[in-house]
Amino acid sequence: MSILLVRQSAIKKCANVLCGLEYDLYNDVYQCSCGWLLDIVYKNRPPSSLITRFFERRNHGSNIYNESGVWLFRDLINFVGIDTEDFESCASILVSLDGAEGRLSKPYKMTKAAEYADMNHDSLFLQPEGYNPSGSFKDNGMATALTHAKLLKVKRLVCASTGNTSASAAMYAANEDMECDVYVPKGEIAPGKLGQAFQFGAQVMQVTGTFDDALSISLRKCREDGGYTVNSVNPFRLEGQKTIVYRVMEYLDWNPPDWIVYPGGALGNCSSCGKSLIELYEWGWIKKIPRLLIVNSSGANTLYELANGLFEEIKLSWNGGRPDTELIKRYYSYKDGKGIVPKTTATAIQIGKPANILKALRALDFTRGIVTQVTDKEMSDGMTVVGLNGFDCEMASGSVPAGIRKLRNEETIKKDDVVVGILTGRQKDPTLSVQYHNDASNMYARPPRTE
Repeated sequence: MSILLVRQSAIKKCANVLCGLEYDLYNDVYQCSCGWLLDIVYKNRPPSSLITRFFERRNHGSNIYNESGVWLFRDLINFVGIDTEDFESCASILVSLDGAEGRLSKPYKMTKAAEYADMNHDSLFLQPEGYNPSGSFKDNGMATALTHAKLLKVKRLVCASTGNTSASAAMYAANEDMECDVYVPKGEIAPGKLGQAFQFGAQVMQVTGTFDDALSISLRKCREDGGYTVNSVNPFRLEGQKTIVYRVMEYLDWNPPDWIVYPGGALGNCSSCGKSLIELYEWGWIKKIPRLLIVNSSGANTLYELANGLFEEIKLSWNGGRPDTELIKRYYSYKDGKGIVPKTTATAIQIGKPANILKALRALDFTRGIVTQVTDKEMSDGMTVVGLNGFDCEMASGSVPAGIRKLRNEETIKKDDVVVGILTGRQKDPTLSVQYHNDASNMYARPPRTE
């Protein structure tokens, strides 16, 4: 299909500023020879006049690429160099579940969540990504990752997962008639998420150990046996996840909020947020840079400990593109030596060695960001108060209102700051809500009564 090769509008480039080695798009290399991950870098600066085009596309006229909350913004992630206004060009390569990914994702005001976090009702917004087809934000990035895989004529996807990635990868693979192998930590994945992987026809590989072990094995299997990895080490995954921020900006009429808040797991989402904000600022689309708040679970708090100097009393930072990678290695060696593994009921962010930690440092530096942590109990309260507003989210997403509440108590976030929190997925383990409400000591518990 010659249409795919009209022009190469982007390159892959090492994220290490001391390296900057460039790679062609037409391969599945995701890691530079220096060991750093790669970025997708676009050759042309998109004009801000596209904002009008995006608005016009909302009247989609049954064009699934205009319906899609990802491909609506395809001009900003056009790494394949197609004619974005030509439907046949889009249909020839762009992967979509009939425009469903990101279609219902936008910021919502949630009064009870605002009261819980001590925020003004009109200044706190939460954006549920659980309305994606597989139930999490992963579908944003899977649409773009599979578009690249399709470009390479890939037949088998490979991923490691705490649940959401495997569900999304298996779903998109089934839709594109690809095979999908998923590596999951045995006993550390919500049954509902594991069931999705089986339902969509994936080959499930259970690994004794943590998500970090599963990721290491999956990447090794890719190298040895072939396959295309769709974990967030893949830079095309992060390109799709940037559209989460685009939808925030569009809803706010491209006036950036004061804060954007994410749960912190593998840190791919936080990294994609940072990349999108860097690009929008460099392109002249925004003049104000929101601050990024990353919320770790206290049971899986690698970035929190390192960024706040709680290991060796040295604060890990971007440091002008020269982060102390040896500090990270010493931290991991210390944890391994002590047998300390991440442990939280919020299994979606139960990750001890976040693959995108360096890109997350870049995002924190650019946005003057902060990393905090909350307990499982606090996340449960946050998850429950979202439910009291008529929305559903998984426990990891409960870290968002909990983290905002914590920073309000510290007066770091002001009561009238405009804050947008990203709820990364919906709840697929109903036992968590049952357990929460059966414990009358919980903040929002409504124990069942016997009549």
